[in-house]
Amino acid sequence: MRPASLIRRRRVDWLAERSLFVLAVFPLALVILIILALGIRAWPLFHDHSLWELLTGTNWNPQQGQFGFFPFIMGTFWVTAVALLLAVPPCLLTAIYLAEYAQAATRRLAQPLLDLLAAIPSVVYGVWGLLAVVPWVQKSLAPAIDHWLGFIPLFANHNPTGYGIMSGGIVLAVMVAPFIIAITFEVMHSVPAGVREASLAVGATRWQTIYYAVMPHCLPGIMAGVVLAASRALGETMAVMMVVGNVIQTPTSIFDTAYPLPALIANNYGEMMSIPMYDAALLGAALLLLVIVLIFNALAALALRRVMARLAV
Repeated sequence: MRPASLIRRRRVDWLAERSLFVLAVFPLALVILIILALGIRAWPLFHDHSLWELLTGTNWNPQQGQFGFFPFIMGTFWVTAVALLLAVPPCLLTAIYLAEYAQAATRRLAQPLLDLLAAIPSVVYGVWGLLAVVPWVQKSLAPAIDHWLGFIPLFANHNPTGYGIMSGGIVLAVMVAPFIIAITFEVMHSVPAGVREASLAVGATRWQTIYYAVMPHCLPGIMAGVVLAASRALGETMAVMMVVGNVIQTPTSIFDTAYPLPALIANNYGEMMSIPMYDAALLGAALLLLVIVLIFNALAALALRRVMARLAV
């Protein structure tokens, strides 16, 4: 090979490597820039109020300079937790059925439907929640659970309207279900057939093969799907805002109304900006939400690493 041609190839390789490096670093740089931009705009709030006061304060009265984020944080966590508890178990079982038991025709029918569910705009889910979920929770679900489990504060129904955490959790569970099912299905489908054949060859049943042989290989992908769904649920705005009630309070029951952080930002940003610190407080809420999502993803990655280390042993 001629020296000039070799030099040209090395230059092309060097340029390709640097270009790919820039593209790989760009998402991290974008996150840092977003954090810096929000932090600069929210700095007046953090300068005049301590972080502990903001995180633990329960009073939200911008006209009097009170900016307690605790009810909004708890509302976000409550709705997300209910959504994941409702979505994860049936979604995992659905993915197992599609990957291990379903016929090819069933898979071909299910995959476009999952894609359709994932593509529906959130406002459509919100309207569906208003028309179907809220009345059902109000007239059927909440009275039934309160009758049988009302002595437990977590299940007591103090809200006769139907708007609340349960309605928001149901809507969110339906919204994140396609992501969990699709990712889990793809991960299980990618497990080599030899893993299943080896397990069946030693006398394991089909379910034992799935549980002991297939699932350990799928655990990272399943965790990734759940984390993606949780991140989507933490940041969802429109659908939750339409059914959760938007009442500033710290929930004590799954039927209480709540006011998540995304709804706070969407409902108030652009209004009453003449109030001192209001703009900084809402951007501080956005920064807080971003930090919560980042911390959640970091903890999930750490937990996954520990689980994989135990499985390796």
